[in-house]
Amino acid sequence: MAGNLAVLRSKVESALAGRISAPFTYRDRQIVETVSAGIPEIDSLAGGLPRGSLTEICGPSCSGRTSLLISALASRTMNEEVCALVDGCDTFDPHSAEAAGVELKQLLWVRCRNIDQSLRATDLLIQGGGFGLIALDLSDVPPETVSYVPLNAWFRFRRAVEDTQTVLVVLEQEPHAKTCASLVLRLGVEPAIWSATLETATPNFSRHPSACLLDGFEVRTKVLRSRIQPVNGIFFQEGFAPASGTKDRPGIFETKTLWGSFGGLPTESKKAEPKQK
Repeated sequence: MAGNLAVLRSKVESALAGRISAPFTYRDRQIVETVSAGIPEIDSLAGGLPRGSLTEICGPSCSGRTSLLISALASRTMNEEVCALVDGCDTFDPHSAEAAGVELKQLLWVRCRNIDQSLRATDLLIQGGGFGLIALDLSDVPPETVSYVPLNAWFRFRRAVEDTQTVLVVLEQEPHAKTCASLVLRLGVEPAIWSATLETATPNFSRHPSACLLDGFEVRTKVLRSRIQPVNGIFFQEGFAPASGTKDRPGIFETKTLWGSFGGLPTESKKAEPKQK
């Protein structure tokens, strides 16, 4: 029996030679290097985004997926890392991303028409290497369509990104990568936060005292799966310190509307004067 196992082992090693080194050698990948997601609450909850691993971020529409994606891209590009975004439905807004801190000169934007193009582009980018973060955005692709992606495709992504410095992030409505994902986060929106009335907030802009502006909303994050191990119960990243107040509210962060983030809506006094003919 032992002889048969030795022969089988030798045959497997020979068949995989040149593609997988030491296939029977156990590699402990429980403790991995992580980077900041750009949101302190997420870093405190999940320990950041793991390098050399696949991370799934899922949730329904308007659940904060894009906010988390933009924050991660801003964090990486501001650290002078080159990132790539595979846009599955061509919905990325570069102007809003730049306003949120993303260095567009450090970002490769791949615009795709369908899921097949998205998967092929992601595969090529991973194989090419050199990216600090690669994001595959399938947020607007129906979950039924993403469910048809074979498991070996996710396994291929996992194996290709393993032992690299690349953070691979997939955004979906539901998780589909199964055990190929090292970290799975589910986002859910909390009740909206409304500002004061338009007349109170911007007296020169509107004459509708009963109307309110959407100031933003809170996003609750839940870890569905994680292979990231804390050190002495605390997640650690170089240069990262949890924000004050996040210990009591782990995984809840607030997103802001454009007028809530950048000084409010323009008033009549800020409007440009018409040109004189």
